[in-house]
Amino acid sequence: MTDEFERRHGFPSGANEVRVADHADQVAARTLAQVSIMPADLGTFYDSIGDVTWEDVGNGYFVDPAADVLLRFQQYGAVGVGADQKDGGLVIGSNGGGLSYVASPGGVIYRTRTASLDEPELDQVADDLRQFLELLEQSLTRFVADGEPGCL
Repeated sequence: MTDEFERRHGFPSGANEVRVADHADQVAARTLAQVSIMPADLGTFYDSIGDVTWEDVGNGYFVDPAADVLLRFQQYGAVGVGADQKDGGLVIGSNGGGLSYVASPGGVIYRTRTASLDEPELDQVADDLRQFLELLEQSLTRFVADGEPGCL
């Protein structure tokens, strides 16, 4: 993606990487796994992946490190998700436009409609983390092919 970026866009690319989890990431992931609302597949993800930073794909796509997800949960609590917003979800990332991605206890991934997490309006974007990551991959593939930001 970054090989042709500057020629296509007229400025150098930013950080665009999938970072492998280090020991500190894995410790944070194990601590986060003790939070009863965390979907199991998120723990598996964080055991291998530290974070995803794609600053240049559209407005950007970010899957935050487990330590950041845990800190946000400890400071602000869970985000109301589900039909009645009584289930608590974890903010796991964002796009560069200020919208957040929230994982429900059952694994469904939502995106906020606005930048605010106070009484958020949410749209389901994926049935589970796997589908969410596949959508991210499709967005990257589309961006590399034609410069369009993708579908998330």
